[in-house]
Amino acid sequence: MIESKSVEDFLSHHRYAVVGASDDPKNFGRTICREMSNRGYDVVPVHPQAAAVDGMPCFADLASVPGDLDGVIVMVPAQRSAEVVQSAVERGVPRVWLFQGAGGGGSVSPEAVELCKQHNVQVVAGACPMMFLEPVGWFHRVHRTFRRMNGSLAKAS
Repeated sequence: MIESKSVEDFLSHHRYAVVGASDDPKNFGRTICREMSNRGYDVVPVHPQAAAVDGMPCFADLASVPGDLDGVIVMVPAQRSAEVVQSAVERGVPRVWLFQGAGGGGSVSPEAVELCKQHNVQVVAGACPMMFLEPVGWFHRVHRTFRRMNGSLAKAS
């Protein structure tokens, strides 16, 4: 179950990398980058083959991102998420969000979650940040309500 306190702590910081964002208009990582940037966050897209994402400079990997990061949002398939978490651990990133949208799939893997636990990295495993970025759009409010009703998301505190 995802705890509201973990989500609130994750989003209370400022600088995030979004791994798996691309400049493809259908890429949801791109949407996350744009929406977080529009809400005042400093967002750094990470993708091995993109020079820019929605006009923001993009880096090939986490190791190439200059400066400190408050968190990493992982938007790659679950089979690759542990690799991204390992890179975040090596950088000393204290927070990781493993994306999972309404359609299932996503970035959550037992290996990625376990790596976070082993290295005392706070993890939000299995939700979409858009369900919590205020103001929350109608679709993401419905998604959040459904997730609270099915017990996969704690009730707001």
